[in-house]
Amino acid sequence: MPRPTPEKPDIDEKGARDQRSDSRLFIQLMCFGGCRDTQAAVDAVKASGLQAVVYEDVHNPFGIGVLTMSEDPADFTGPVRQMYQQRPFAALPPIHDLTMFGRTYSLGYEHDLNDTLFERPRRTALNPDWPWAIWYPLRRSGGFAQLPRDEQMEILKEHGTIGMAFGSADYAHDIRLASHGLDRHDNDFTVGLTGKDLHPLSAIVQTMRKTKQTSQYLERLGPFFVAKAVWQSQM
Repeated sequence: MPRPTPEKPDIDEKGARDQRSDSRLFIQLMCFGGCRDTQAAVDAVKASGLQAVVYEDVHNPFGIGVLTMSEDPADFTGPVRQMYQQRPFAALPPIHDLTMFGRTYSLGYEHDLNDTLFERPRRTALNPDWPWAIWYPLRRSGGFAQLPRDEQMEILKEHGTIGMAFGSADYAHDIRLASHGLDRHDNDFTVGLTGKDLHPLSAIVQTMRKTKQTSQYLERLGPFFVAKAVWQSQM
């Protein structure tokens, strides 16, 4: 007998009220050392026309980071790659352990799916009032994936409540990216925190340590890229 045709997987992003999207925003952080002229890097990123942020690294006096974003992943092997092959980036050693890459995603209950996937991450990264940033990857333990969906959502709700409290106070604003199969260290997610001051970004990480997800279901967290934006493209 012929083998039955398997059902096509549904990989669309979904929101409330039957919203669907087959597109996402891809975001990459590339970090470099040996940079003695941050302005030259800024000028090169400006000239590329890419939506981007240039950061100076708190931990490295010669370190910079460049955040780029696009709905087309081919841009990262096209114009983004071409930019890094030119001066000054071609002469700067990349810091591979701080490379992060991921895609926006939905949980299924978002009231405005387009805003969740595209507009909010751009606003968060490119807002000139929020120059401070902490970026880090994380990997959940296998135990979380084995939990029933309802229990997973309850655990995530605890994180969401803390995030909304910090956001409504204008202390910290987050970008959440799925990095499954996209991260060189096999991390599941990449998180970006931005704000007008650095201390609240540290405080939200500290507060999240007490949650059930972080204390019981995280296998790996970090490394952390801590920086301040010196240039952001317009939203």
